[in-house]
Amino acid sequence: MSTLFDTWSIDREIVLTKVINHPREKVFAAWMDPKALAQWYGPDGLGIESHEADIREGGVWRFDMVGNFEGREQRFPNLMRFIQIVPNERILIDYGTPEPDDPDRFHMLVTFDVQGDGKTVLTMRQLHPSRERRQAVLAFNAVEYGLQTLDSLAAYLDR
Repeated sequence: MSTLFDTWSIDREIVLTKVINHPREKVFAAWMDPKALAQWYGPDGLGIESHEADIREGGVWRFDMVGNFEGREQRFPNLMRFIQIVPNERILIDYGTPEPDDPDRFHMLVTFDVQGDGKTVLTMRQLHPSRERRQAVLAFNAVEYGLQTLDSLAAYLDR
């Protein structure tokens, strides 16, 4: 049987990792709670306006990232479709805009691994539809924004 992982390709992939000083059950719970997710998700300077949050396998999260740039509000519509959720282990997401035929949609795999000291190693792997799209996302500072998002998650959990 063929799976997404059979076609996972490093030339289309972006990988971000962060060690978080909390048990993986707590880190995973912050992904499963729509109110929590809206508080920490996204890069610095952008807030989340959630429109629909059905965070379960087969569910969707439709939201806007909202920020002020040069005195103007800008919105960035997003849609996550939750393909697979294995509690406290992994979440597989189809991610893009709410446009049904968004050609830039990508898959994101979030894994939660336990360290010997009880901390969690969170890894976000993005698989983009092409090498060119990956390059465009990298040029748009995707790594920096992704790391800011993971830092926001850690700060949320530290409260």
